[in-house]
Amino acid sequence: MQTLCRKTCLKATRRVLLEFRRKNWIASGHFQDEELRMNTRALQAKRLILGFLIVGAWAHAGPFRSGALACENSQAPQIYPTKEGFLDVHGLFVYYTETGKGAPLIVLHGGPGATHNYFLPYLLPLARCNRLIFMDERGSGRSGKLQDPSGYTVDQMAEDVEALRRALGLRRINLLGHSFGGVVAQAYALRYPRNLSHLILASTFDSTTELNRVLAGAKARIDPAHLKRIEELEKEGLYGKGEPWEHGRYPLEYIQLVNSWFYYPTFYEDRTTANFNPSAFGVAWDVYREMAGSDGEFVNDGNLKSVEFAQRLKSLEVPTLVIAGEDDALTMDILREIHANIAGSSFLVLPRSKHFTFIDQPDLFNAAVTRFVH
Repeated sequence: MQTLCRKTCLKATRRVLLEFRRKNWIASGHFQDEELRMNTRALQAKRLILGFLIVGAWAHAGPFRSGALACENSQAPQIYPTKEGFLDVHGLFVYYTETGKGAPLIVLHGGPGATHNYFLPYLLPLARCNRLIFMDERGSGRSGKLQDPSGYTVDQMAEDVEALRRALGLRRINLLGHSFGGVVAQAYALRYPRNLSHLILASTFDSTTELNRVLAGAKARIDPAHLKRIEELEKEGLYGKGEPWEHGRYPLEYIQLVNSWFYYPTFYEDRTTANFNPSAFGVAWDVYREMAGSDGEFVNDGNLKSVEFAQRLKSLEVPTLVIAGEDDALTMDILREIHANIAGSSFLVLPRSKHFTFIDQPDLFNAAVTRFVH
């Protein structure tokens, strides 16, 4: 019975992936049956149900042993050498590292001010089928710092991606952005659509105004006792407190409060957070403060205020996959809007996952990305 179910699921998976490749997947917005257009509510329900059937079939099928791309079926042990370097962008050194073979896939991290390290080891299987390229955005990770932090902007970071593409001698690239990295990816796509083969946007946003609205709602749902202390600290001012070496970052108490009572329940599924550290924030503070602002975690009033892409995305003509976590209350509605605004885009909801879908569901995430770009 289990074998029969597995065969059935694999057949269904292959059939769905074929439809996906033809851009007629149920979540793509392209429908050939006129009757489906007549009942919007019924159609939305069918999208949701089929979406879960798809990912359910993938999950049941195991590590994609049938119907997978040839490069996904590695039988013998393989060595994947890594290469790293620095790109000199008008005097600023931007770090990148790569591994794997195939079409180039550049991956952009969130933050702002985080590093590519949080993708590891979860995205490494993408190297089986792709030339997998990570970069640390300017001011972040191993990349160089600016004396004037006003140069930390979404537009400049998008230009850094283009500079890396040219320096590596790449023609068209696949581009994956997660969270804030998805904002940079959108900015790049709007500037250089002809240089893109595919765009993948995971757990991201296209409007700071909309994100601030969602954050305000999330803040209101925090336990009242902890919310009271969070707001007291915000009212007192979050920078310039404590010892001299602490002046450029949040007070530790604020970090622990927002990590424990906002980020932990919002970003992570419980089973994937054994190493969660509520005292760590993991950003380059000069980048973060310039872009997100100085007023705390529930409003972005730095130069991220310039991010209002919703209307501009309607003109984008790049094959796009939008990936959401089933339990991601922070960006789910925004991602649906992004999908609606990008004509012909595909929308994938991964089960039992939140903001870090590739941590909660790495096999499904990597398979979806690989099949989409190949």
